[in-house]
Amino acid sequence: MSCVSVNAERLLGRLRDLGSIGRDEAGRLVRLAASDTDKLGRDWLVGWIEEVGLEVAVDRIGNVFGIWAPSGIDAAIGPLMLGSHIDTVINAGIFDGCYGVLAGLEVIATLKADGFDPVRPIVVGAFTNEEGVRYAPDMMGSLVYSGGLDIKAALATIGTDGSVLGEELARIGYAGPHDPGFLQPHAYIELHIEQGPVLEREGVSVGAVENLQGISWQKVTIEGDANHAGTTPISMRRDAGLAAARVITFLRKRAIASNTPTVATVGCMEFEPNAINVIPSKATFTVDLRDPDEERLLAEEAALAAYLDRIAVEEQVTISTERLARFQPVTFDNGIVAEIEAAAARRGLRSRRMTSGAGHDAQMIARIAPAAMIFVPSIGGISHNPKEHTPDADLIAGANILLDVVRKLTTSRDLPDD
Repeated sequence: MSCVSVNAERLLGRLRDLGSIGRDEAGRLVRLAASDTDKLGRDWLVGWIEEVGLEVAVDRIGNVFGIWAPSGIDAAIGPLMLGSHIDTVINAGIFDGCYGVLAGLEVIATLKADGFDPVRPIVVGAFTNEEGVRYAPDMMGSLVYSGGLDIKAALATIGTDGSVLGEELARIGYAGPHDPGFLQPHAYIELHIEQGPVLEREGVSVGAVENLQGISWQKVTIEGDANHAGTTPISMRRDAGLAAARVITFLRKRAIASNTPTVATVGCMEFEPNAINVIPSKATFTVDLRDPDEERLLAEEAALAAYLDRIAVEEQVTISTERLARFQPVTFDNGIVAEIEAAAARRGLRSRRMTSGAGHDAQMIARIAPAAMIFVPSIGGISHNPKEHTPDADLIAGANILLDVVRKLTTSRDLPDD
C-alpha cells in the first residue's frame, strides 16, 4: 500500500475558505438549503471540482457530484462514492458535513496526482438539505437519491419561510437534469467529525462507525382550557402546560433509569395563549427518540404512547400526535468498517468501533449500497455551534485514512470480506 498522503495545506485552506462563505451581518455562518448563501457555497465547490478535473453532475434534487472516471473504465461499473453535505444550521461551525465533501475531493485529487489507476469510477457528492433546517425532513437529498422519498413530493416541500424547494433550486441554478440515483454506487464512505465527546475523551484518533441510531420524531399536541391563573383552583385546571412538563420529565427519567443507549429530547415547545397570567390551553412540542436497536426504539415509542394516554386521563386533556420522521437503525458494512480499522493501524493510529448518535447521509445511501463512516474527534463534543473544532492533525489523519480505504476499495473489483 502506498504511503502517499493528502495535501494538508490545500484541504485545510478549502475548509477555511468554505467556512467563510455565507456569513451574515453578525458573522454567523448560515447556509440553509437552496438559499442564496447555499448557492455561493455550491459555486465554490463546483469550481474546486472543476479545478481537480472532474465531471460535474447535478440531479433534480440538487445533489452535486464530481465524477472521476478514467478512460478505459466500463461506464456500467458502479462507482465508489464519497461525500456528505455543505448546507449548515444557523450559526454553524465550519466542519460538519463540509469536511467529508472536501476531504473526498482531496482524496481524488491526491490519487490523480499520484498516477493511481482505479478499477472503477470514484465520485464525491454533496447532498442537498442534510440539515433539514429550512425544509423537512433532514437528509432529504440522500433520502431522495436512495429512493426513500419521491422526487416530486420533495421538490414540492414548503420551507419554514414559505418557499418551495423546487422553485428555490431552480432560482439558484441547481435544479439539475439527472434523475436521483442516476449513479448506482458500488459502495459509499462518509468521513465526518464525531459531533460527540467519545473519541476525545478516550484519546482515540479514528472512529470506525459500525452502526447508526434509529430516529423517531413526533409532534405532540396537548389541549386543555385557558383560564385565570389567580382564580382557578389547581384541582379544577385542565393545564396543557403541566401535562407537557410531565411528559418531558417522564422521558428524562425513563432514559436515565435505562441501561441502554436510548436518548430522548424535547427540542421545540410552544404554549397558547402564551401569557404569564393565563393557564395554557394548548401545548405543542416535539419528541426526538433515538436508539441503535429497532426493538428498543419501538418499545420507547410504545412507552411514550401509553404515558400520553395516562396523562390525558389524569390531567383531563386531549392529546394527539403526528409523526414527523422515522428512520430505522442502520448497520454498516462490516468489511469496510474492518478496512477502516486496518488503515488506521497502518498509519499508527488508534481506532475504535462506535455508533453514530446523529443522522447522516450514509444511513440513506446504505439502503442501496454497502456503506460505512469514519469519525475524527470533536473537541468538547461540540457541533452545530461556531465553537465546533477538530485539530488540524486529526483532520489530516482522517483524510489519510479515507485515502487509504479508497485506494484499497478501488484496487480490486470486490469489497473486503467481513
